[in-house]
Amino acid sequence: MAHRFLIKEIALQAGLGVATVDRVLNGRANVREHTRRRVEQAIKELEKQELNLATTGRKLIVDVVVEAPLRFSDEIKHALEGELALMHPAVVRPRFMLQETMTTSEVVEALRSIIRRGSHGVFLKARDVPEIAEAVAELQRHGIPVVTIVTDIPLSGRIAYAGLDNRAAGATAAYLLGLLLGTQPANVLITMSDEHFRGEEEREISFRRALRKHHPRLKLVDASGGHGLDMPTEDRVRSALGDDTHVTAVYSMGGGNIAILRALEAQQQAPVFFIGHDLDRDNVQLLRDGRIQAILHHDLRQDMRSACHHIMHYHKLLPASSVATSSSVVVVTPENVPDYIASRFRD
Repeated sequence: MAHRFLIKEIALQAGLGVATVDRVLNGRANVREHTRRRVEQAIKELEKQELNLATTGRKLIVDVVVEAPLRFSDEIKHALEGELALMHPAVVRPRFMLQETMTTSEVVEALRSIIRRGSHGVFLKARDVPEIAEAVAELQRHGIPVVTIVTDIPLSGRIAYAGLDNRAAGATAAYLLGLLLGTQPANVLITMSDEHFRGEEEREISFRRALRKHHPRLKLVDASGGHGLDMPTEDRVRSALGDDTHVTAVYSMGGGNIAILRALEAQQQAPVFFIGHDLDRDNVQLLRDGRIQAILHHDLRQDMRSACHHIMHYHKLLPASSVATSSSVVVVTPENVPDYIASRFRD
């Protein structure tokens, strides 16, 4: 039995004699099974105690690299900062790099600069393209673990993904629209910020698949590519609608919902049902005003907790059993906006 503790330490923890523990550790005969199990349990208890002693006051520097509209990157920062005080026994210190748009080369350079200055880990929201995936693998080779957040880069060598189950979210959106719109033909406007953000891509794939299977009379009008930013998103919607395309519902996967509604209003259109993602300031107000009907929400604080735990586990500061799970999709209407979010955006 492999161990790294003195026999007398194990004996004290197990409440057994030193000679008995020695027989167990060396696999000798005439040892009762319950005695063997007690020694094994004592070693596990000592390992946990050692873990607690080793982690007291340990500081972890974590770099947070996010490409997202300011309204959403603010939510990520707020969620992470809200969890930091709960990261006992380690102290997590984030360094933020939050930009609305980044080229592939800018993301790669940001990740390589982290290698040069050192870090205990990286939380990354970026596009799933080969160059960025290779940069993530390079970080991993230098002993810097990467956790992808909100949108995944699964073939990159990242140690974990912390975020929503995006396939479930897309299927949920299709289910809700199918219930509301029934069997009548209708056009549904869809928007993604960028097809290379894998989370949005998975939402879109799942949404399309569910509509084809269960609601084939609902046709999609695609206005993707606005990066979730207001002006590019509005331009994309106006271009997709043309002069005579009427939409009955909207599924916005990538944000910019004020701009989407503005483009529709310019053509004197008001969708019957509008589904968006994330409870940022804009979406909470749109819910209150009755301009959108449902938000597919995931608890960013839970996702940030999970991300921190994965880094702590990588550095042997937490057992795997203590790592928090990522959040699940929650349908939020004007009637059930969580109090902790509503209070932040109260006028």
